[in-house]
Amino acid sequence: MVQYKDGNIFLKILYYGMPRSGKTTILETLYNLTKDGKREIIPVSNLQKIDREGGATLYFDRGIFQSTSKKKVYYRVYTVPGQRSLYTLRKKVFNKLDAETDAVIFVVDSQIKFFEDNIEFLLELKYITDNRLIKEIPFIVMLNKQDLKDVISDEDFIQILKNEKLWFDPNNELNIWNPLIYRTCALFEQEKDIYRSFYEIARRSGLYHIYGNGEAPIDKNVTNTLNK
Repeated sequence: MVQYKDGNIFLKILYYGMPRSGKTTILETLYNLTKDGKREIIPVSNLQKIDREGGATLYFDRGIFQSTSKKKVYYRVYTVPGQRSLYTLRKKVFNKLDAETDAVIFVVDSQIKFFEDNIEFLLELKYITDNRLIKEIPFIVMLNKQDLKDVISDEDFIQILKNEKLWFDPNNELNIWNPLIYRTCALFEQEKDIYRSFYEIARRSGLYHIYGNGEAPIDKNVTNTLNK
């Protein structure tokens, strides 16, 4: 839920996905891409990471970013732990840390061998959000690890979204808010669409807040901005 403090606006964005899908690496790369201050969104704090000795996220990762064009707008960015045993912590990160989550980036491990695992975590996300994705919570998808062989295609994942009623037909007014799907690589030296995907979810979270009062705006003057 959007928070206001000292005249500033804080939006909470969450990276969600199965274990070792690359959520922490994505956040680290986003930080490194923006720390020179030359982009529209920049970090205003160091990353906070709570992880296991082997590198897996134990509790969460967190960073705070700021819009350079709207300096009163800040983004609290979290990742969730992926281990199946940590469902309760994922739910807590979504609902309680700072505030309830305003927008979600679903991170897919694109390797075909993890196809069913990704679906499992998508179903869990639907449950945690009480089926409010897209309608009230802007939502995009990152098909991560596209630098590897034998990976999921856009068409594969769109079919999953259709099966889970997370993809609207052209005659539905929510069609314009269907999740964009980014084919990404999180490694800094090979990164692809890490900043672009974050910028888009930040933009959508602002549009939901400003023009939709916390829901997907359906005014044509607003939705037309998505095509610009």
